[in-house]
Amino acid sequence: MIKVLGIFGFLSFGWADILDILMVAAIIYLLIRSLRGDSTVLNIVLVLTFLLILQAVVNALNMRMMSALLGALLDVGVLAVIILFQPEIRHMLNRFAVQSGIARRSGQLFNRLLGIKEETMGGHSAEELGEAIRAMSAEKTGALIVIQHKSSLEEYMDTGDRFEADINRRLIMNIFFKNSPLHDGAMIIVGDHIAAARCQLPMTNRTDIPAHYGMRHRAALGLSEDTDADILVVSEETGNVSFVRGGEIHTVQDMKELRQLLGSLMTKEE
Repeated sequence: MIKVLGIFGFLSFGWADILDILMVAAIIYLLIRSLRGDSTVLNIVLVLTFLLILQAVVNALNMRMMSALLGALLDVGVLAVIILFQPEIRHMLNRFAVQSGIARRSGQLFNRLLGIKEETMGGHSAEELGEAIRAMSAEKTGALIVIQHKSSLEEYMDTGDRFEADINRRLIMNIFFKNSPLHDGAMIIVGDHIAAARCQLPMTNRTDIPAHYGMRHRAALGLSEDTDADILVVSEETGNVSFVRGGEIHTVQDMKELRQLLGSLMTKEE
């Protein structure tokens, strides 16, 4: 066994080697964990990982031709993957940053250094939003409402119609009224203001979503996988209210629970 390890250069094993292996294993684990449900990008990561391991093996065995071939293949392959799968790679890195907490911690540090405070929803706005959701639920009016936190949603606001308006139950209900030109897409709320409506959100690639969840739920899941935003969905078919955060859907049972959830949004920063 020692002779076999010696062939691969593992006899002189120090703390740096152990740390190196653990760090690589942790990165691969976090990448695979963050890519659950995204089979395309996951397959790319697995193939590149296999090629890197194979290159390390052929280098250890001093197989020069194979090593040169794999080196050229990896150089060209990585460049081709970046060009062909730029949206998927961007999605993967963004999801990794959000799920690992890197985006949240770096955002907190950046905002503290610049003296920027997150805009949080006040009590009156939360009450108005809650009443609007209650009324739309009773009338089975479909709605998709996004509440921004630390992750910027500017790119999604650009896909819709921007405006600056205080949160008001009648305004929200009019926007999502089925004959309104703004009812399709999502409304984005920043602090105490409605920042945009009719916004397009990224759809999740997950295949384990129950059939009774529609396109609004898929869009809410997709955004929650990429950002720290909270999303409220009112089903047009059943009138049920769903709360989506971090890639998970929670069905709101009653108005009391909805008020508690909206209350938690006001203290999320604390």
